[in-house]
Amino acid sequence: MSDPLTAAARELVTQAVAIPSLSGQESELAEYLRDWMTARGFTAHIDEAGNAVGERGQGPLTVALLGHMDTVPGDIPVRVEGNVLHGRGSVDAKGSLCAFLAAVAALPAEALAAARFVVVGATEEEAPSSRGAHHIARRLTPDVVLIGEPSGWEGLTLGYKGRLVVRALAECGNFHTAGEGHSAGDDLAEAWFRVRGWAAQAGEPGSIYGSVQATVQALHSDSDGLTQRAEGTFGLRLPPAVPPAQAEADLRTLLADLSRVSLTFVGHESAVRYPKDNALTRALRVAIRAQGGSPVFKVKTGTSDMNVVAPHWPVPTLAYGPGDSALDHTPDEQLDLTEYDRAVAVLTSALTRLALGAAPLPS
Repeated sequence: MSDPLTAAARELVTQAVAIPSLSGQESELAEYLRDWMTARGFTAHIDEAGNAVGERGQGPLTVALLGHMDTVPGDIPVRVEGNVLHGRGSVDAKGSLCAFLAAVAALPAEALAAARFVVVGATEEEAPSSRGAHHIARRLTPDVVLIGEPSGWEGLTLGYKGRLVVRALAECGNFHTAGEGHSAGDDLAEAWFRVRGWAAQAGEPGSIYGSVQATVQALHSDSDGLTQRAEGTFGLRLPPAVPPAQAEADLRTLLADLSRVSLTFVGHESAVRYPKDNALTRALRVAIRAQGGSPVFKVKTGTSDMNVVAPHWPVPTLAYGPGDSALDHTPDEQLDLTEYDRAVAVLTSALTRLALGAAPLPS
């Protein structure tokens, strides 16, 4: 690792992972990234949503590189062992965001004369609000979009499932459990069984990308001695064939007879999938092969900020970044820094090629 650019890129991701940034608590990391960008020739600021935003270049082509700063909870001691960086957010998705920053910082002058590169470290991607992405989607009009999410350095992610979160609240008067009646917990359990049964038949059962996935995200119950309350949060991952509005309508109808259960739906994100052949995929495929890799197209069962910006930015888009997404949110989250180095090299080459017109945009 004698190359000073490689060393600087590794220092960036290590420091970023070392700064805690739970959803809604990203300000310290945003300030660090803003200052890092400013010191390297970016025009950088923190916007009204708390996003860290930096720009380089003045060309007519606008390339948006949207990553996210926030992480899920989980205290994983930050350390580098050999070429492996351990820590919460190393894979999901500070590694991808920092690869974007390092690549744009390394672009040659001719690329900066041909294109404008806008890197965004967004807030609250891990929360249903997706605050940062919603904010920037209405303030930027890019020609090309990269989403920072782990795909593996040879992977190109073309799509994500949609999302809907169901919050169910069951309430009833308190009673002795030796007597007749149904508790609030009984009603909540019935609601979940129906949701799970609906999910098993919706979409394309048996297809990983085409099916509906349903999980219980949280359960809670309490009583003040007079009233019982049981609350549940159910997460749904939706394929393109099941839009969030349809899922909500189906579930409201399905649970309508549970009079003691009230429903709230949040996180309405539609599934999205982009074509394989466009200027962006061509530039990245060439760059991956130049690094000795074999490009692989993917679709993901999770949801990302790609789902949020897709309705606003109908342009060539894909998600890219180093790391194994199977480690997202796990106690073993870790990033192979050799893979990170390769991702930075791929991005630097692909963005240069894109800017200089080696893979021209379709008219």
